[in-house]
Amino acid sequence: MLGREVQTLVNESLKPGTYQATFNAINYPSGVYFYRLTTNSFSEIRRMTLLK
Repeated sequence: MLGREVQTLVNESLKPGTYQATFNAINYPSGVYFYRLTTNSFSEIRRMTLLK
């Protein structure tokens, strides 16, 4: 839990709809990672467990 950013997947404005982004974790160790989803009126932080 160092609190550092490891990768940015999408950093652009997108039209409403469904999107998919791939997180290539080959260079990252197993552990718990947090990701943030942000819009103009909404922000959420979720947890992801990476197992190798």
